[in-house]
Amino acid sequence: MAETKELQAKDKVEVAAPAEQIKPGTVFTPNVDIFETDKEIIMLADIPGVRTQDLTIDLRDDTLTLSGEVKPLIHPGQEDILIEYQIGRYYRQFTLAEVIDQSKIVAELNNGVLRLTLPKAEKAIPRQITVKAG
Repeated sequence: MAETKELQAKDKVEVAAPAEQIKPGTVFTPNVDIFETDKEIIMLADIPGVRTQDLTIDLRDDTLTLSGEVKPLIHPGQEDILIEYQIGRYYRQFTLAEVIDQSKIVAELNNGVLRLTLPKAEKAIPRQITVKAG
């Protein structure tokens, strides 16, 4: 019997204390899925409400840092009656292994999902060795 999986929305999870903060406000941990192929590692991070100009991806000393800000929606002439959408900042860090070619990382943001493609360095890509008859 085949197993079926339902898509379930998760609530934003607030980070207990990512670091000492210099800005007031809520900080969320984005949910991240990570996939691996022979040639690359792909990371998908859920960061709904973050616009490209409010997203920072920083790479230093083998640490990849994702941070983005969800700003409040402001509609002139409208009065807020009920606001359930949480605003704040997203923050998450990852330590990269030496197998990643850091100069070729690609980032794309589409519909609240950040896709990072981390190509593996040539030395880390599996290959088959041809055996010659002697």
